Amino acid sequence: RPRPAKQDFAGASVNVELDEALVAGVAALSRRHGTTPFVTVLTGWAVVLSRLSGQDDVVVGTPASGRGSGQVEGLIGFFVNTLALRVELSGAPTVAELLGRVRERALEAQRHQDVPFEQVVERVRPARSLAHTPIFQAMLAWQEMPGGALELPGLDVVRLDAVEEEAAHFDLSLGLAPRGGRIEGEVIYPTALFDRATVERHVGHLRRVLEEMAADDSQPVDRLDLLPAAERRRVVEEFNDRRAEYPRETLVHEQFEAQVERTPGAAALVFKDETLSYAELNARANRLAHHLRSLGVGPDARVGICAEPSLEMVMGLLGVLKAGGAYVPLDPGYPAERLAYMLADSAPAAVLVQTHLRDRVESADVPMLELDAAAPAWASLPATDPGRAGLTPDHLAYVIYTSGSTGRPKGVRVSHGSLGATLAVAGDAFGFGAGDRMPSLASFAFDIWLFETLLPLLGGGTVRLVPRERVPDVPRLVEDLAWCTALHAVPALMRRIVEEVRATPGGVLGTLRHAFVGGDAVAPDLLEEMRAAFPAAVVHVLYGPTEAAIICAAHRLGGEAAARQMVGRPLGNAALYVVEPGGRVAPVGVAGELWLGGASVARDYLGRPGLTAERFVPDPFSAQPGTRLYRTGDRVRWLASGELEFLGRTDHQVKVRGFRIEPGEIEARLAEHAGVREAVVLVRED
Repeated sequence: RPRPAKQDFAGASVNVELDEALVAGVAALSRRHGTTPFVTVLTGWAVVLSRLSGQDDVVVGTPASGRGSGQVEGLIGFFVNTLALRVELSGAPTVAELLGRVRERALEAQRHQDVPFEQVVERVRPARSLAHTPIFQAMLAWQEMPGGALELPGLDVVRLDAVEEEAAHFDLSLGLAPRGGRIEGEVIYPTALFDRATVERHVGHLRRVLEEMAADDSQPVDRLDLLPAAERRRVVEEFNDRRAEYPRETLVHEQFEAQVERTPGAAALVFKDETLSYAELNARANRLAHHLRSLGVGPDARVGICAEPSLEMVMGLLGVLKAGGAYVPLDPGYPAERLAYMLADSAPAAVLVQTHLRDRVESADVPMLELDAAAPAWASLPATDPGRAGLTPDHLAYVIYTSGSTGRPKGVRVSHGSLGATLAVAGDAFGFGAGDRMPSLASFAFDIWLFETLLPLLGGGTVRLVPRERVPDVPRLVEDLAWCTALHAVPALMRRIVEEVRATPGGVLGTLRHAFVGGDAVAPDLLEEMRAAFPAAVVHVLYGPTEAAIICAAHRLGGEAAARQMVGRPLGNAALYVVEPGGRVAPVGVAGELWLGGASVARDYLGRPGLTAERFVPDPFSAQPGTRLYRTGDRVRWLASGELEFLGRTDHQVKVRGFRIEPGEIEARLAEHAGVREAVVLVRED
């Protein structure tokens, strides 16, 4: 739960019990390293706290009797003082090494136990907050109580039942005591901060860590596994048990061809005052595909497309796919140098271009085909589908360039199978059909354009291609959207659309059934504004890097108030794993990097084997040989509901208005200037 602004002392407790076998293992481990069971359990508790917090420097409070001097042993009174034990887990120490560190720190603290904790706080002068205690927020109290019943001559001794209502003065207070070969106790926690199920999981993590420590004290502590078997199954299998059935061998353009046969006369594309039916769009794409085949375009051959939103843009893309090639989107708004680099790196077999944009791609020494020519070379070719000609789902469908940290963009290669899997499961998940109408707002150079354009076409819907200059003119854009049943926009644009809709008397977009937002972290307040602006629509958050073939997860806004930045649940084309440093699977509630697998994972980075090996790693969770996971760099955690919460990045990558940007790419380019010795790029919100 989010931390309350002011400490709430209402608490509850969860029982802790370490059985005889585990206690025997802890005792043996303690004897081998000259520690007490208290120090060994403290070490395990520190490991758990470190992993839960993501910090390798944790402080645990513990009470000391304050009776170290013989002069006070005979006195009646309360002499207990609180010690703050700092445990440093940096440097990947082994269990044995960390036990030694903690033992020395505990002995050092005991030598100074007469220094009042209040004086420590005064000397350290930490930043104070009403939300938590200073110096430490987790406690471990160890009580070596003598056995037997308490007897006082001449007095009756009665045991009182515990008071049901407890006070929690720290985030987590672990109290333990050895009892007859077992160790028993409880964890007290503030109910304003933790759910009971969460604390019960933490208790399970402590047991698991102690078991791992006792079994092998030579292993590094950062490789200790927190997960009991049942919880591992939950985060690895149950949360990913959403695999969908879809036609794995059917290619996207073949799905489109099937839709043409069902609704040949229906409107497929609308651009300004022009409308193109399914049959007309298909015929044009087929003729172009036959011509591309004659130029040698086939499986894995790349074809550049430089076009502004238009009927020709979609016709060109379908023509490339039908020819068996892979399209490379070339945004004419990019700088000339970037376009020249992308053309040289992708080495296309041909370039499709609108006539007025030809000068943007003149650096390509390949056949240049004008999509909007009055009498194109393919005008008289057959309007029938050219067939596969050896094309399989493993061949490339597209190469899309994203920002790179080395100063040059990198080309992500995605197969027909990955694209088909994404569109198939998205169509089922969101229910696109023949009556749907969707605007295409994204840049052609982003893969989300495929979601906005191809997904409705595969379901028999109509796509309105919005001119580039119309998108930032939000009042006029909202007029164009009045007919749509589905809408997707990046958060910055969606916020402006919502503001315009709510400012319009009587409201607009009354036909909207689905409102999608993605491409960047989505603030909870934006989701609430979308709910208010589109009361009849279902609001969805979409998630997916380019390396995951458009989208791999989604969150559907329910009746509860939005309070988190969400990634959501995996779609049927993907499996999602939260992985801690060292490759461990993270428990529910623990932050880690999102690694994704499944049919949506891209093939690789074009011509970048080193970067490919770094980001695409072997999949240890799959029984199929050769499968890989993509390391996204996104920092997330599982919620108990089986959804992922977005927490930020593990690197410096940022999103600006939906654009994925590596500051390192800009820094590298600036540093190439003779007058620049060092460069730092930061993101600022204005």
